Amino acid sequence: MEPNNMKKNRIRRTMMFLNAQRPSLLQDAYIYRSDSLIFDLEDAVAEREKDSARFSLYHALTSIDYQGCEKVVRINGLDTPHYREDIRVCVAAGADTIRIPKCETRDDVLHVAELVSAAEKEYGRTEGSTLLMAAVESPRGVINALAICEASERMMGIALGAGDYIRNLHTVKSASGVELLGARSQLVIAARAAGIQCFDTAYLDVDNIEGFKQEVALIKQMGFDGKSLISPKQIAPVHELYTPTEKEISHAEKIIVQLEENKKKGIGVFTIDGKMVDIALLEGAQRTINYAKASGVYKGAL
Repeated sequence: MEPNNMKKNRIRRTMMFLNAQRPSLLQDAYIYRSDSLIFDLEDAVAEREKDSARFSLYHALTSIDYQGCEKVVRINGLDTPHYREDIRVCVAAGADTIRIPKCETRDDVLHVAELVSAAEKEYGRTEGSTLLMAAVESPRGVINALAICEASERMMGIALGAGDYIRNLHTVKSASGVELLGARSQLVIAARAAGIQCFDTAYLDVDNIEGFKQEVALIKQMGFDGKSLISPKQIAPVHELYTPTEKEISHAEKIIVQLEENKKKGIGVFTIDGKMVDIALLEGAQRTINYAKASGVYKGAL
C-alpha cells in the first residue's frame, strides 16, 4: 500500500466518471489511462437500481486490476437513504477514495469520515487508508470551502460541480465560463491554503474538443490539479495540456540540482537563466518533473 501522503499527492490530471451500474463499462476502464476513475453510484444510477449498482461495484473493485488507476467512488448524497451502505461497500471493496457529493459544510465531511473509520474497523482495513474528496455544488459550499478542505486528515481534494451551482446562481452555462470564475478561484485558494488538491467540473459537450481544450487551458492557468471527465476522448487533451515543455523541464532540473549543490555550500539565493532562484521554487520545480514523468516525456535521473 502507498504511504498516505503519497496517495494524497499522486498525479490526478484526469478523473473519469463511470456508471457503476454497467459492468461492461467497469471491466476495461483502465485501458483509457485516466489517472483516476470515478465509479458513480449517484446521478448515473436509477433509484430502483442502487442495490444492484453497489453489487456490481463491489465485484469490480475486488476482482479487476485497474493497473494503477486510482479508484474513486461517488456515493449518494447525505440527504438520501443510500449513502451509509455506499460507504460500507466502498471500504469493504478497497476503494482508494470516496467522493462526497453536494458537500456544503465541515460537518458533512466529519460525518462521512466517522462512518469510514467505522467501516475500516469492521472490514479490517488500515485506519486512514480510505481518502475523501468533496464535491462543492452550491454557493454555501463555495463559501465554506476552506472549512471543508481542512475538516479531516483524509481529505485529498475538493472539486467543483457546476450543474447545481449554476442553477443556484440563477444563471446558465456560457462559453466563457464567467459565471464559474468566482467559485473556481475560491476553491483553488481554499485547496492551496489547506494543502490539498483541486479539480474542475466536467465539460459536457464531448464533441466540442476545441472548447474543451480552451477550458482546460484556463483551469490549468488558475492552478487546478486536474479535471473531471465524462468521456475517454477527453483524456488525451488534458494530459497533453498538462505535459511540461522541454524548456520547463530543463529549467526545473536546473533549479533542483543547483539548489541541492548550493545548499551544501550555504548559498540560499542564486540565479538561473538570468532569474533569481531560492528554495521557495523547489516545490514547483519538483511538480514539473512529476508531471513530466506522468506524461512519459521525462527520462532524467531526478
